[in-house]
Amino acid sequence: MYATNTTAQKSCCSAVSATQTFAMLTQQESFVNAHLEPLPFILTNELGKNISFKSADGIEGKGYEIKAKTPSKNYVFVIHEWWGLNDYIKLEAEKIYASLGNVNVIAIDLYDGKVADTRDSAAKYMKAVQASRAINILNGALAYVGKDAKIATIGWCFGGGWSMQASLLAAKQNVACVMYYGMPEEKLDKLKTLNAPVLFVWPNQDQWINKDVVTKFKENMSATHKSLTVLEYTADHAFANPSNPKYSKEFANEAFAKAMAFIAKGF
Repeated sequence: MYATNTTAQKSCCSAVSATQTFAMLTQQESFVNAHLEPLPFILTNELGKNISFKSADGIEGKGYEIKAKTPSKNYVFVIHEWWGLNDYIKLEAEKIYASLGNVNVIAIDLYDGKVADTRDSAAKYMKAVQASRAINILNGALAYVGKDAKIATIGWCFGGGWSMQASLLAAKQNVACVMYYGMPEEKLDKLKTLNAPVLFVWPNQDQWINKDVVTKFKENMSATHKSLTVLEYTADHAFANPSNPKYSKEFANEAFAKAMAFIAKGF
């Protein structure tokens, strides 16, 4: 059974983390149903390769890596939507690679190999993510690229919130954080440790990452003297996802171009 909106709103106001707050949305039938079944897509002629790396809990992390043509310490961490690390995310990683030039791009798998093709399975997988495991995966990726790497992060939906968490974990190595309609960090003591500016892509018709969430985010970033740029679009949640039948190509292309310029400036 899904929770009502009232129940979910009460849960979101309790003392939980930002990522837990977003995971609670899987209890809302309206949130689950807003994610239409992804259109079929298979990536061919992949530019990158699947990788694995060690993590502190002893379970290997996984990802899809596209290496720079010439050695580079610049890395972009790509965090998938609630569908998992599917071929759409790999394609997005390849687009980022092509746009930025000589960088390394790693799409990180926070689902440990699980990929959803129905919204019910996506809701199940997103809800099942344990913060401790996700943090171990991200820390494993940080160890994989090394302490001298410069790291930008980008993610959508579920991955939007985890893009910010990855940036926080990267600390002084972080040069840019891009969040598409993800749940922002609310704890001021954590935001104070943020090293890089944040670009927040916000569709103002989003019922969940709504005006109240964005207003609070702006206030918190201002209170901690951190840089935040909000790109607002008259669009709905997941408008930038090409697997979504409600995909807005015009807005998605514009947001992508601005996101790439934002990341490039960080490097």
